[in-house]
Amino acid sequence: MKIQKEKPTTLQWLKMSFVVALYLAFLIWIKSWWGLIVVPFIYDAYISRKIPWTWWKDAENPVVRTVMGWVDAVVFALVAVYFVNIYFFQNYTIPSSSLEKSLLVGDYLFVSKMSYGPRAPQTPLSMPLTQHTLPVLGCKSYLDWPKWDYKRVPGGKVQLNDIVVFNYPAGDTVALNPAYQAADYYALCYGYGEQLYAQIHGSVPLMDSLTTWQQRQVYDRYYALGRSFLRENPGEFGKIGTRPVDRRENYVKRCVGLPGQTLQIKDHVVYLDGKANKEPDNVQYNYRVVLKTDLPVALARELDISNEDLQMLYHTGYVPLTQKAYERLSSCKDVVETIAYDSTAATEGIYPLNGHTGWTRDNYGPVWIPARGKAVKLTLENLPVYERPIRVYEGNDLKVIDGKIYINGKPADSYTFKMDYYWMQGDNRHNSADSRYWGFVPEDHVVGKPILIWLSLDKDRGWFDGHVRWNRIFSIVDNIK
Repeated sequence: MKIQKEKPTTLQWLKMSFVVALYLAFLIWIKSWWGLIVVPFIYDAYISRKIPWTWWKDAENPVVRTVMGWVDAVVFALVAVYFVNIYFFQNYTIPSSSLEKSLLVGDYLFVSKMSYGPRAPQTPLSMPLTQHTLPVLGCKSYLDWPKWDYKRVPGGKVQLNDIVVFNYPAGDTVALNPAYQAADYYALCYGYGEQLYAQIHGSVPLMDSLTTWQQRQVYDRYYALGRSFLRENPGEFGKIGTRPVDRRENYVKRCVGLPGQTLQIKDHVVYLDGKANKEPDNVQYNYRVVLKTDLPVALARELDISNEDLQMLYHTGYVPLTQKAYERLSSCKDVVETIAYDSTAATEGIYPLNGHTGWTRDNYGPVWIPARGKAVKLTLENLPVYERPIRVYEGNDLKVIDGKIYINGKPADSYTFKMDYYWMQGDNRHNSADSRYWGFVPEDHVVGKPILIWLSLDKDRGWFDGHVRWNRIFSIVDNIK
């Protein structure tokens, strides 16, 4: 007896049509057609059902049914997590003290990707729950192909003083030895290059005695020497690798400058268009402290000084403090001999690395923050500030030949930006690798906004001694100013 195949119902046709239309709209949005290979699967799964995708449910062997049931559940969970992480929400752990005491090491954040509009992934084929490297295996957790252009669903705008999660802008190139992966590759190049230059020539030039064009030539030489040194010593630095935007490390900082604003830091205070920006309540700065005796444990806990900061104090004489902690420690005359603000004015490592500005972490700029559709007049003096956005983030061929600027082969005295940019700084101002060291954050690097602290663990304390910071659990990040 011939069994007649059941025809799809109108509801099934409508469901399938909606799913296919939604999927095709997504492919059109990201301008990629490779995903059309999925359309036949969608059709068969919803309508024809000629392929027994769940054949294991009819298997006679109960072990096969059990194992495949678990495999099916795990695959479904991974796919679900993949899409949730990419387009909706992601968990994030605070790994460093750059935002203390606003966000603490050991805070677990619930990050909303909907707040600023979710991005289409640049590298869609990747292992869920990994950023760029597979655990244990140590290899890449993503495929370089296919690669999608930057697209973002319209969402809210980054607001001044928002805490933002973003991809590390200078992380496009990295020395893959674990000892150097956290280091700024470009800072390594310029640093080692300057040392090699001094070895070759006996000394380094005094930049103040050179013209801007001569300074640029020296910095280019530093970079070329350092870059070659890193690549010629894989035993120390590992291979030199590159990472697409969405596979660079996740950073979290506070946005203290918006597109189109002119930012300047004067005596550690951030000014925007000439007006002082309100500092976070828990902003920290380093203080030089001379102790009469070791800091009592009870006092250190009262001031919320971590073990890491205590070690810094005992080894260097400096410790980061909030204004409240500074005033309290200053009053402890039996413990403290002297205490003073750390006014160190080192210029080493300050952005731009290839420009002689004299700027420091406490006195920086002024610098105009690029905005989409706005133009900046280019000179040899300000080119180092805008060179990386023009060349790297917006993909132009920028060269300087005989002191003249060329963009995409044509002489240029100005440039109109295609993206918005942001200025990010940590609240632990003297212990934060931020925009003062690697420059602007392009809009395509913005990941999302921390919404909630769902767990907070103090690594310096035991489980029965305050390891869980109960007072921070379910705290709203927007309420932390």
